[in-house]
Amino acid sequence: MEKKVNYSSSNTYRTLNTVSNTTRYVWLVFHGLGYLSEYFIKHFKNLNPSENYIICPQAPSKYYADTTFNKVGACWLTKENTALETENILNYIDAVMEKELSNNNAKLIVLGYSQGVSIAARWLVNRKKDCERFIMISGKFPSKIGEKDIIDFKSSKVYLTIGTNDPLISKELASKQIEKLKKLFPELNEIHHQGGHKMDTSLLELYL
Repeated sequence: MEKKVNYSSSNTYRTLNTVSNTTRYVWLVFHGLGYLSEYFIKHFKNLNPSENYIICPQAPSKYYADTTFNKVGACWLTKENTALETENILNYIDAVMEKELSNNNAKLIVLGYSQGVSIAARWLVNRKKDCERFIMISGKFPSKIGEKDIIDFKSSKVYLTIGTNDPLISKELASKQIEKLKKLFPELNEIHHQGGHKMDTSLLELYL
């Protein structure tokens, strides 16, 4: 018999730069499968530090990612108890943002890479959040989210970035993704690069 219990938990997250009166954008960035926030946040180090403040949550489920038990990776969600785990993660993100943005008027940019796309979209939809820009990189927008769900960030500038040599996203899958997203976001901005399943840091300035 499966039972459930409620308990308190803690988790870390990373930030880059500092908030000041010159801060224009706050980035909430979600790493992909196998990353740790410690390393993912380094992708944003070349953004203007006086104008950009980066918040990088940490996926709670960690595992050894190699046979030597030295490299540690992390995962946001699996197919096991997805609804329950999603709510736990969203509560964690709420706590992070309450702490970081309580007295901040900078424009919010939400970015998801790979598995982080799903988490970013779920947070925006479930928490009815608005943002200046919503950026999806090498990831899949949740299939269960439809037009009625995105009213609260319908005005956001939305980007989809895909590598033409991504081994995890076939041309067919990419086409279906683009077709769906264009129905949800008619002014979808598509960015294609020649790389694979990776964060191309040279593209970050294109989102600003």
